[in-house]
Amino acid sequence: MNVSSAFLKIAALYLLVGMMLGIYMGGSGDHSLVSVHAHINLLGFTLMVVFGLLYRFIPGLAEGWMGKTHFWLHQLGALVLLIALYLMMSGRLPASTVGPVLPLAEGALIIGTAIFAVNLWRRV
Repeated sequence: MNVSSAFLKIAALYLLVGMMLGIYMGGSGDHSLVSVHAHINLLGFTLMVVFGLLYRFIPGLAEGWMGKTHFWLHQLGALVLLIALYLMMSGRLPASTVGPVLPLAEGALIIGTAIFAVNLWRRV
């Protein structure tokens, strides 16, 4: 698995989803999902591009278990968080139902980013 390529390819998918949501909001005038749109673009696109480029320019980061673990924790955390936010902000599920899931997704993101930070400190 090439961690850099995987981050960059998935980032492109999140960019398309974020743009489609933005176009929908602009066309409908309904901006109730603006926080979901922002999270898709920041967690899904921007941050994954940054990670992908860092793994590309510092190839040693992808060696060992840390790079792959970071990748999978970020994918799991971002996807669950974004789906949960969408369900909550769109009113499809109440905050009391979605709320307990958010800390788990956020935890995966934080742990993955902490692994990335340790890996970066060790290799740079």
